[in-house]
Amino acid sequence: MLPVRDHLPTRNVPLVNYALIALNVGAFLLEAGFGVGGGDAAALGRWVLVPAKVVANPLASAPSLVSHMFLHAGVSHLAGNMLFLWIFGDNVEDALGHARYAFFYLACGLVAALAQIAASPHSMVPMLGASGAISGVLAAYGVLYPRSPITVVNPIPIMWIFWGFFFYLPAWFVILEFFVANLWNAFQPSSAGGVAFVAHVGGFVAGLTLLPVLRTQEPVEYDPWGQLLGPRRRFARS
Repeated sequence: MLPVRDHLPTRNVPLVNYALIALNVGAFLLEAGFGVGGGDAAALGRWVLVPAKVVANPLASAPSLVSHMFLHAGVSHLAGNMLFLWIFGDNVEDALGHARYAFFYLACGLVAALAQIAASPHSMVPMLGASGAISGVLAAYGVLYPRSPITVVNPIPIMWIFWGFFFYLPAWFVILEFFVANLWNAFQPSSAGGVAFVAHVGGFVAGLTLLPVLRTQEPVEYDPWGQLLGPRRRFARS
């Protein structure tokens, strides 16, 4: 289920969320500039997270616990993560405040990494990407705005004839589908396609845990999701 946008305003400019997106894009451009090719683990060296190396030498590997969050294995990997961060991050920052949101994001990414290490302590498969931290952002958004209307891509091409390319779903459905899919895959014998599903689950749980501790403001008022299809209208009342 691919979300395209939400419809909520923010009370403040989401400076930290913009900065996080810029850092991720900037890091990817540096990868390309150095001829790494967008996520070549061997070339990225100590900046990617390798569970076995962290277990063997935690002090030397400590920088990778943060640096891996800003590296991506290709344009599609980066674009997908940044799309989710763009859609959901601004409203979470609005509820937490700038400094607390920055801490929240990094903490969720760190917990995600530790979860993956705990699940595969002897793995030499490199881990990189912002997905663990963004999973925490999704969890927080789902708690804050469970009935927020999310525009998603219609996943059934034949139904484009009747419903068009997009329709609306409540945030809780979109985010729950994300969590269940990752939880299911986390318990499979191996991570399909090299995806760190355990990290996604760990980041999501971290987001649920940290949100009530760090939240500083009540969610903005909004018109909740009411129907799958319907006239385009302003959902938020700010």
